[in-house]
Amino acid sequence: MAEVVLKEVVKHYGAHIAVNHVSLTVGDGEFVALVGPSGCGKTTTLNLVAGLIPMSGGEIHIADRLVNDLDPKDRDIAMVFQNYALYPNKSVYKNLAFPLQMRKLAKPDIDAKVKEAARVLDITHLLERRPRELSGGQQQRVALGRALVRDPAVFLMDEPLSNLDAKLRVQMRSELKRFHQDLHTTVIYVTHDQLEAVTMADKMAVMSGGFLQQYDAPDMVFAKPVNTFVAGFIGSPAMSLVPVQVVRKGDAVWLRSVDGWEFELSAENGHKALSATSDKVVLGARHSTLRIHKSAEPGTVPGRVYIVEPTGDVTFAQVKLGASIIIVSLDPHFPIAPDEPVFVEFNQNKLHLFDGETQMALAAA
Repeated sequence: MAEVVLKEVVKHYGAHIAVNHVSLTVGDGEFVALVGPSGCGKTTTLNLVAGLIPMSGGEIHIADRLVNDLDPKDRDIAMVFQNYALYPNKSVYKNLAFPLQMRKLAKPDIDAKVKEAARVLDITHLLERRPRELSGGQQQRVALGRALVRDPAVFLMDEPLSNLDAKLRVQMRSELKRFHQDLHTTVIYVTHDQLEAVTMADKMAVMSGGFLQQYDAPDMVFAKPVNTFVAGFIGSPAMSLVPVQVVRKGDAVWLRSVDGWEFELSAENGHKALSATSDKVVLGARHSTLRIHKSAEPGTVPGRVYIVEPTGDVTFAQVKLGASIIIVSLDPHFPIAPDEPVFVEFNQNKLHLFDGETQMALAAA
């Protein structure tokens, strides 16, 4: 397997910049997810690594080789697409064997590689079937097997689970993670589903507008988002973000909303808030760090329940704090109803503060 290094990679189409000076390193054997909304540049970045489209600038290295000018077939990569791209009239065996036949390998070698890939992916019993006789999950395994037989340095996967139903996606997510753990392969995986990225990847690259916003382990991206975009994109439900103003009251620092509610910050959070470039900050909080009270208590702010969403083992309540809406997770037996007045408590140890001008996370001095 191999390390993949992107240095200041750029791709533009006329005046539109699809990938804007992206630099990152995928370590040997790492599973890295490129994640972000549609149009953020993640698939374009993957296609640049594959050599399917020409670069506008920068460098890409695979296994210490500069591959800018190499054709896809010479980059020692294998791609797995969302549409499987199987040959409908060939059996599973022949689909797996085809890339090896194109490389003119000897028949015994082809047979050995096909059977080993089938064993690893648990599709040995499907080798004589045709794609139309397979379920979506089975077809995806065959597509993965066709990449596996090539024994590439790097696997590139472009939303391979997007065509599957919800239950099968969860199952295949586990299969892909186990595949990576067993083979220690280098994988670059594109997805718009941040849950896939969080559950499978060693590292995730969050992209928006062609820029790399944050590149780190999933738990670090979740716990310490670098800006409001990452905070609002990663997490299910996403972090609630509320624009507020920093107010000094003697030695204390308070946050005040345009709607009039306010609460005092802890000393540490007060230092963070005062480091902003102006008195405008954005307050961020995860649903699990908020508490709802039925009556006013010190440090709480008044709100009104907008909607209640039971999901079985947890209930989500959307609460209006003036013009803003925050999401709070509750015990499913907690009595709460739409339009009910409530009071919200922020956990000072787990709230996030962002600069209202730059949208970047504020850190304690």
